[in-house]
Amino acid sequence: MNSNSQNSDKQGENAARKGTHEVFVISVAAEITGMHAQTLRTYDRMGLVSPQRTQGGGRRYSRKDIEDLQEIQRLSHEEGVNLAGIRTIIEQQNRISELEHEAAQLRKKLAKAQQQMRAESSASGRNRGEIVHVPRSTAVVMWEPRRRKRD
Repeated sequence: MNSNSQNSDKQGENAARKGTHEVFVISVAAEITGMHAQTLRTYDRMGLVSPQRTQGGGRRYSRKDIEDLQEIQRLSHEEGVNLAGIRTIIEQQNRISELEHEAAQLRKKLAKAQQQMRAESSASGRNRGEIVHVPRSTAVVMWEPRRRKRD
């Protein structure tokens, strides 16, 4: 292990203890990824990676940015995907992440609503029917059992 990576590891440990995020200047990010700094600038302009910026406009690459750059490099070199294809892959991965997050939120809302319905149903002590699917229709129908007429 060279002194740069030892320093990087120590910085990462210190950052974790302080609750801050480790960031790298463009020259260090280029060295870590094995890419030229100009390539990183190009990827930034294309929107493939979006490093943080200092007030002076300098790029600061996070560990996640480094991982993204390595994945771009892998797709390009090992899989033979061109930059337009890589952009599409990244956009689709981001969209999948957004949809997974949205689905998780909706599952939480559904579970909460089901829990509230069960609580209300048990509190009222009577069966409130159920929602049934009506084939070939967009209607939602609430089914309730018929009440028997009293003699």
